[in-house]
Amino acid sequence: MADDLRSRLDHLTLARKEGFQKMAEAKPQPRPDHLTRRQIKALSEMALTEYNRHRRRWHANLGPLMTPQMQALHEDLWDIFDSNEQDGDKAKGSIALDAFPGLGKTTAALAFARKLHRRVLQEEGPFTAAGHERWPVCRIGLTANTGLRDFNRAILEYFEHPGRFRGTAAEFGYRALDSVLTAETKLLIVDDLHFLRWKNRSGVEVSNHFKYIANEFPLTVLMIGVGLEEKGLFSEGDGYEKAILAQTGRRTTRLDMAPFTIKSESGRLEWRNTLLAIEERIVLAEKFPGMLADALSDYLFARSTGHIGSLMTLINRGCQRAVRTGVERLDQKLMDKVKSDAAAERARPERQQALESGRLTSRPKKKAG
Repeated sequence: MADDLRSRLDHLTLARKEGFQKMAEAKPQPRPDHLTRRQIKALSEMALTEYNRHRRRWHANLGPLMTPQMQALHEDLWDIFDSNEQDGDKAKGSIALDAFPGLGKTTAALAFARKLHRRVLQEEGPFTAAGHERWPVCRIGLTANTGLRDFNRAILEYFEHPGRFRGTAAEFGYRALDSVLTAETKLLIVDDLHFLRWKNRSGVEVSNHFKYIANEFPLTVLMIGVGLEEKGLFSEGDGYEKAILAQTGRRTTRLDMAPFTIKSESGRLEWRNTLLAIEERIVLAEKFPGMLADALSDYLFARSTGHIGSLMTLINRGCQRAVRTGVERLDQKLMDKVKSDAAAERARPERQQALESGRLTSRPKKKAG
């Protein structure tokens, strides 16, 4: 019973292939109708309950937004992935997405993986020439205690390989390679790489394993983490361990994602266009043009410090409160009651003071959108 429950729950996550498939192939959620206050008041109790439930789910899933940062990242990812279509005797270049928290790294990577999954299935079909199910993407997550055996076992868990319960690190490695070859997997996403202690024995082992994967596995590795350069992923220098880690760095292209900036006119335009895109998706009875992009532009930048993750969290929670309390709009009075992440709140006072004093503004001189 416990194993059955675990299996069913895993299908709702990205820990196994079915969970990723569910995410990648999900149809767009239907948008709730935009009703006026009078129309909302005219709903029956049951209809109002259903309408608000629909809006809760809608506002909780407003993204992902194709921001300029995500668009630029996807172009780089396609360049690297498509250039990795070499013959099997050539090592494929790896990718390290290294950026601060709250910038949408995982969201952007999964959006890319979703496109890749669909492209491969459209071009090559759901089954391989040998008749096996095709799984273009494998995604695993790491923890601080991940060693080589655990790393390989995570791949086997994703594919639900029958040999995932017992075996040595080497045996798990061979089975992982067999799984990848059987499913003709093209992209391996390794999330939360910063949890790994690169400079201890496990870190060196996994770094060596990345080199092995690049040489033997016919796929591209996309590593996602925070402060990977500082942790030594791209290390150069003396010493046996540094030399080993440096080999990974030589074969890895580092990509990043930057926060929004309002120090330039182009940056302010990007910020405004992002707010307009979010605003268009919001379903509140008293939403009006410029509710975010005009009335709350400086306020939202101060509270999010230009981090898309913090911004989307703030908007999501604001919309939930606006629906639940019947305010049906976002304004500063309501948003002041909404809690945000600790990092954004710590950085808020400095930005807010600069915006309120006029030393900084998020509003472009020439509005677009």
